[in-house]
Amino acid sequence: MRSIWKGAISFGLVSIPVKLYSATEERDISFRQVHRTDGGRIRYQRVCTVCGEEVSYADIAKGYEQEDGSIVVLTEEDFESVPITTNRMIDVVEFVPLETIDPIYYSKAYYLEPEKSGVKPYVLLARALEESGKVAIVKVALRQREALAAVRVRDGVFVLETMLWPDEIREPDFGFLEEDIAVRPQELAMAGTLIESLSGEFDPNAFHDSYREALEQVIEAKAAGNEVVPPPAQPDTGGAVVDLMSALRASVDAAKKGRIGDAKPAKAANPATSGKAAKPAKKAAAKKAPAKKAAKPAARKSA
Repeated sequence: MRSIWKGAISFGLVSIPVKLYSATEERDISFRQVHRTDGGRIRYQRVCTVCGEEVSYADIAKGYEQEDGSIVVLTEEDFESVPITTNRMIDVVEFVPLETIDPIYYSKAYYLEPEKSGVKPYVLLARALEESGKVAIVKVALRQREALAAVRVRDGVFVLETMLWPDEIREPDFGFLEEDIAVRPQELAMAGTLIESLSGEFDPNAFHDSYREALEQVIEAKAAGNEVVPPPAQPDTGGAVVDLMSALRASVDAAKKGRIGDAKPAKAANPATSGKAAKPAKKAAAKKAPAKKAAKPAARKSA
């Protein structure tokens, strides 16, 4: 991994020099925009709407549009002149119980590695924080913007999770919240039974991206020149009237027998290719066999 930021954790009078690394990475399949008829890549030109000329990256600045439509152009020097007290510093504000933070505030996770001179205070603070059962609320400046963040310990390493500011969280403005929905005690009890039937310990290794695996099989089939047939259409049940108690009771019975969700991974693993396309799909499925076995208990948990 390559560090993307260097600074220090400020904890009282203690300063711990650290390096910041991205803790996560997207594993989605990336695509390019191409011409449908010949597969040629699409290029975009950066053209100024005033002079009509193509503009190089070196001549591009950031502009803020005001209410009257006028633009205020900001340079790198302008951003550097903004007084940010947390520049190159992770400033600990307070320590709070982990369960008091709503996960909706979390944005992106980073690892913090200590510099050689800060290993001992780093380990000391990490152990103390882990034993306390709390997380540190901090302020840090990343990419020319001050952010609120939480620092916690994971496998002996500090994880810094940037957070959204309170005014960046949208309020759920939905009509049903104003309605007086009657829920019978029997329905509530049955729903609780269903939750208990599907309860267990979260094991992230039991889950896998079945859509990405199926899409890779479709790409393999097309690259081999085979025809790809879409899967059969699923019945539309959006407008169906459901007997809630019957549906809950059937769900509980299915959960006890281990049937809920068992069909979903199988569908995802089969891109429904026809003819020769079925062969690479089967080979890919054989390679993924261990993941499928591990996915069965996950299916029951996530139903």
